Amino acid sequence: MTEITFRPATADDAAAIAALRVDSWRATYRGVMPDAYLDGMRAEESATMWSQVLLANVPTISIFVAVAGDEIVGFAAGMLLMPAKFELNAELTAIYLKPIAQRGGVGRRLLALVAGALQQQGASGLLVWVIADNQAARQFYEQLGAELLIEQPFTWDGLNLMEAGYGWRDMAALQQACTE
Repeated sequence: MTEITFRPATADDAAAIAALRVDSWRATYRGVMPDAYLDGMRAEESATMWSQVLLANVPTISIFVAVAGDEIVGFAAGMLLMPAKFELNAELTAIYLKPIAQRGGVGRRLLALVAGALQQQGASGLLVWVIADNQAARQFYEQLGAELLIEQPFTWDGLNLMEAGYGWRDMAALQQACTE
């Protein structure tokens, strides 16, 4: 595989980020969410949102991409929370990788980049939500020292699901876990 580099995302990355998110949902949540919902997801719709977020250049939002050659193979996003939830003042809002980039440290590096950027903005703890049936993501967070805070029902686009909230109360420990 080509060497993977990491950088802040730009508005030019919006379409690739949106496509990666849709592809990831389809692969990860098949059998968890209705096929019709997954098949109906359109990257073009979320590309507009990602473009707006990236063009806004809000310092309390951090988005990084992992690039192999000229292809985005992963991305992660996070933001400061106001007000804090569970006494955590930042949230990892997205982390997605193409299969070729999984299990090789790319997710850890992306998480470390987002956490570091948020910490520079004043974050002292990080929250992440995951659909409860996503065992791979849950294991990833747990291996990095995340504490399970809550499991609860929620509604997403009219679908009734269960989510799990995880958190890191020590950003330095999270950064350390991402480099091990």
